[in-house]
Amino acid sequence: MNKLRLTIFDKYVFKQVLGATFVCLFLFIIVWIAPETLVRTIKRILIEHMPFVQGMKMLLYEIPKVLAKAIPVGILLGSLFTFDTLSKNSELSIFRGVGLSFNRIMAPVIVLGVILAYCCYVVNDKFIPYASAKAGESGGFDVHFVYIIKDKNETPKQALIVSNFSVKTIKNLILLNFSPNRYADAQMFNSIIFAPYALKKDDMWLMKESKEYRINRNGIYTEIKEVGDYPILNEKLSDEVFQLMKNATRRDRSYTNKQLGDYVKLLKKQEYTDEHNFMLTKYYQRFLHPLTCVIFAAIGCLLGFSPPRSQRLVGFTIGVGMIFAYYITLPFFDLLAQKGVLPPFIAAAFPIIVFIAAIFVIKKARDL
Repeated sequence: MNKLRLTIFDKYVFKQVLGATFVCLFLFIIVWIAPETLVRTIKRILIEHMPFVQGMKMLLYEIPKVLAKAIPVGILLGSLFTFDTLSKNSELSIFRGVGLSFNRIMAPVIVLGVILAYCCYVVNDKFIPYASAKAGESGGFDVHFVYIIKDKNETPKQALIVSNFSVKTIKNLILLNFSPNRYADAQMFNSIIFAPYALKKDDMWLMKESKEYRINRNGIYTEIKEVGDYPILNEKLSDEVFQLMKNATRRDRSYTNKQLGDYVKLLKKQEYTDEHNFMLTKYYQRFLHPLTCVIFAAIGCLLGFSPPRSQRLVGFTIGVGMIFAYYITLPFFDLLAQKGVLPPFIAAAFPIIVFIAAIFVIKKARDL
């Protein structure tokens, strides 16, 4: 029980690493935001006449997105800088001389890593989706949404195209009705229905003011008639397609964990394989990414431990290289999962596994 007792040493190391981590967090956020986001905001204020208050709000909404990346970086550089300083001042030698193992010396830093891991989890789950919503990333879109309606035999029966939609409106709908006959290995249309807008009902979509264009086997319009209200997508399918449409252009960061999990289930049900694999990888990363705070905390301590006269540049170079390698390879593993090369969980967990292995390699190389 004595090994778990909080000591003056624990408070000292914890405060030193916490202070260095906050400095690194602040610098990382400034460096990340300043080159592009800040300049873009200033241009919108000066050239596009955006109100100054709104411009500042848009700038603030960018901070949570950067913070999720900055927290692991901050704890790695903060612990590395602190332990490098303790090494250069021979304080680590004194700690070990009074009987403290290196694992015991790292204990308060690991505790700080656990705290920051929880903070990172909350930022991804709560603050980033909130900031994304405020920044308008989940608003209306002027893009095409296409959904293929199939029969019981999985044969395409209709193709629904929506040209403009938002959370509340569905505009410019085109419904292509496939012909049951096939010609030259191609499936033709027997009619096209157009509606300027549609209403989302509890159990259907109702296309309003619809017109139907009848087409013969030669692809020529034979008749145009008014059909008025035209119901499509009955029962549960209407809700599922509406959710797919709303989420079609949303970025993964705009979802809470629950929303992302529900969207992943919907993609699987609708057999959107590539999108399902990609979003499932992002879902796993929501829980695995915060673990990097604990892992990077340990790596920072190990890289910072060195003889008093050794060069500190080596540890910082390795640390920055590991940070760069982690963030630059994430899109690569996302792509491997999306294309089915790797299972989503393996793609999400692989960088974590590599860094855990790096802890043992560095610890053995430093003879700790």
